[in-house]
Amino acid sequence: MKLVLVRHGESEWNRENRFTGWTDVELSRAGREEAARAGDSLRDLGYSFDVCHTSYLRRAVHTLDIMLDRLDGVWLPVMKTWRLNERHYGALQGLGKSETAKEYGEAQVKIWRRSYDVQPPALSPGDSRSPGLDARYARGPIQARPLTESLKDTVARAVPYFEQSIKPDIVSGKSVLVVAHGNSLRALVKHIDGVSDTDIAQMNIPTGIPLVYEFDSHFNVARAFYLGDESLIAQKMEAVANQGSAK
Repeated sequence: MKLVLVRHGESEWNRENRFTGWTDVELSRAGREEAARAGDSLRDLGYSFDVCHTSYLRRAVHTLDIMLDRLDGVWLPVMKTWRLNERHYGALQGLGKSETAKEYGEAQVKIWRRSYDVQPPALSPGDSRSPGLDARYARGPIQARPLTESLKDTVARAVPYFEQSIKPDIVSGKSVLVVAHGNSLRALVKHIDGVSDTDIAQMNIPTGIPLVYEFDSHFNVARAFYLGDESLIAQKMEAVANQGSAK
């Protein structure tokens, strides 16, 4: 039983080191190349999939599209849900992380970025960035229109989706590919691996690197590993960790 998790390739706002959240930003050229490499690495190692899941945000959707093209799997069923969206960063969305760190201090930005249960400053309901003004979310449940979120809030929406819509496919023997975001994937990893609220703050998921889970017949994790060069993966994880630096 296999599950592969992939954080979308670098987006334009990743490249500019800005808080993105639910803002629907496109992949950068480097991000498209990361997506292609992720698909190639899975193909070359003989991976194939039965079903895919992604968010409503184009950087994840387009990463999956590129990967499936490289995997010759464009015909595969794809389930899209707001529950796999990135964490909503509230009023921080669009702000530069380094500039925000200079204004509020690196310690405060780290709390906003990496604490488990602290929400960033919220949007006002009438803000143009509010999900309630977006057709994708306007008719959905109230939970689909957050004005800010902590990682705890993200766990509360992503984990039930995993349990109800992803895990049953894996248990039935299907190979599942999930392409989502740094924080929605951290939520799933926290749940799958039983990571504590404290330790999850130190977890950094790199863009465009497949994370493979293999489960035994009792749905215990038998093996979990990233596909790729270990030094490159470590470098990309460190880059994610340093995004809140004022330098």
